[in-house]
Amino acid sequence: MFRKSRVSPPLHRQSSRQGFFSLEVGSAAAIAVVLACASVSWRPIRARAGEVVALKRIQSATAPAKVPADLVITNAIVATMDENHPRASMIAVRGETIVAVAFNISDAIKSGQAPEVEGLIGPNTRVIDLHKQFVMPGFNDAHLHLFAAAYAKLEIDFTGVKSVAELQQLIRDRLKDYKPGEWILGRGWDHTLWPEKKFPSRQDLDAVSTKYPMIFGRLDGHVAIANSRALKVAGITRSTPDPPGGHIERDPKSGEPTGMLEEDAAMNLVFQRVPAFSLEQRRRAFGLAMDEAVQYGVTSVQDNSVFDADDSANFGWQNFLVMDQLKREGKLKFRISEWLPFPAPPSRLEEMRRVGGSSTAENPGDPWLKTGELKLILDGSLGSRTAAVLAPYSDDPNTAGILSIDPERLKQMAIERDRAGFQLGFHAIGDRANRVALDTFAAVLEANGPRDRRDRIEHAQVVESTDFARFGNLNVIASMQPAHLLDDARWATDRLGPERVRGAYAWRTMERNGARLAFGTDYPVIPVNPLRGIYACVTRKLTDGTPKRGWQPQERLHANECFRAYTVGSAFAQFEEQRKGTIAPGMLADIIVYPKDLNETRPEEILKTPVVMTIVGGKIVYQQAQP
Repeated sequence: MFRKSRVSPPLHRQSSRQGFFSLEVGSAAAIAVVLACASVSWRPIRARAGEVVALKRIQSATAPAKVPADLVITNAIVATMDENHPRASMIAVRGETIVAVAFNISDAIKSGQAPEVEGLIGPNTRVIDLHKQFVMPGFNDAHLHLFAAAYAKLEIDFTGVKSVAELQQLIRDRLKDYKPGEWILGRGWDHTLWPEKKFPSRQDLDAVSTKYPMIFGRLDGHVAIANSRALKVAGITRSTPDPPGGHIERDPKSGEPTGMLEEDAAMNLVFQRVPAFSLEQRRRAFGLAMDEAVQYGVTSVQDNSVFDADDSANFGWQNFLVMDQLKREGKLKFRISEWLPFPAPPSRLEEMRRVGGSSTAENPGDPWLKTGELKLILDGSLGSRTAAVLAPYSDDPNTAGILSIDPERLKQMAIERDRAGFQLGFHAIGDRANRVALDTFAAVLEANGPRDRRDRIEHAQVVESTDFARFGNLNVIASMQPAHLLDDARWATDRLGPERVRGAYAWRTMERNGARLAFGTDYPVIPVNPLRGIYACVTRKLTDGTPKRGWQPQERLHANECFRAYTVGSAFAQFEEQRKGTIAPGMLADIIVYPKDLNETRPEEILKTPVVMTIVGGKIVYQQAQP
């Protein structure tokens, strides 16, 4: 007798009259174009009412014997992301791999592959009847920071704090958890939510306590506030010079440090004094981050948790070794490609690559854990006005941001590392940083010749109009995080002005210029739920539904394009499109289940749509609790 599971749909399931593609696009003709596009590339999938899939328990006596599947999913609405076979109803899995799929011929015609899938059901096959629930490939988050998210679970979370007073109270509430002299850490504050919209000061923290050294990062991770005790431990005084690529903010009257430290070079003056987390703490925190990610259907991640070759501020090679230990114990719940620190010496980078393995077009590497691109942060963020821009900020003409490295030095280093076969990725948010990144990739191509590099710009948030075409011409991947718009749209126009802002978060313009998109979240800067990014990608609206027509609506994408950037696009960006991103025979069995077809879900409802089940490598790693 085969084992059969029933995954029940919600008791009060309702179909939506307004589909995911029914958005305000200006005219009925425009709506028709959107719907036509959807019908070609990812059409809504409808099963015939009352259709029951009969499962054969005994193979035909004349058919050749087949090794039974370990898992068969049946009676499902499947969006495969495979453009040749966009819809399916059944999936068979053996080990970690999909071995058969019943692709739909049309909404009304039963799949010709159904008997093949049914024939793989053996006495020990687990069969899951999904009762017309929605299935798609697992999300591949192309840009996040796992250990930053993990450590945040051990620290104070200031996300959503509305004032300095509220921030102070959160610290007071936690003082009892710390011993005198012990470091107090935290992250997530956003001064743009506060009435005065100004950075906090060390005096704000000193008013709570000076018995403990404290440092708290802004939500974007590009600036931090430290109290007087922390500055003293780090030896930062009025005579301390700004480190290259960083800035120590000072009181304009006294010249004393205010406690605000901008960019890694300055923040690390303090963070390097923070004691390292223990192995036990790292494992526990990482487990919490894994549990959160799979709850939202994340099955693969491209991670930046190794910022240096050692372990400065708890963000070195030790984090990879923790993940490797968990992999060997069979405790990883999703697949990881870990980025390496671009500034490390080439000999050290090659050593880390030998230990961790890597991906190329010819050899995608270990499916669970390996090293990926070399990552370098070129500038800061728009929110903190540290992103490097070509002209001064519209709301602060005294600054044009911070560029972390001399452009000519960057080119030399990039040519050397590219020659060693590394994939390169540069964090670039401002239009100046994006131009420097593109200039560097052009110099690499000229020096080392063409090859399948798949070099990337991480974020690519603000691009000058003449530079968009260079993404396609240089085959540079635009690794972007659409959910950033849900925060940044509140103030991006103030930072950039009405003309320059047209080059911000420009997903449609990227695609029109031949750039490949890979989507992620930047977790923990942004929550790890990919559906927040899908909502932003389709609507260009804040979560409250404003503005009515969307912010810079000309840049929104259709739903199928947004989902593909989060699956197929992300897989391509890490050299794994041959085994990730689609549901097809031979692909890894990384699958997620939702209660209803996301094509037929109102955009505002998609933010609340839960994951029913997450499957990685054929194993269920998350299942929604039954009421």
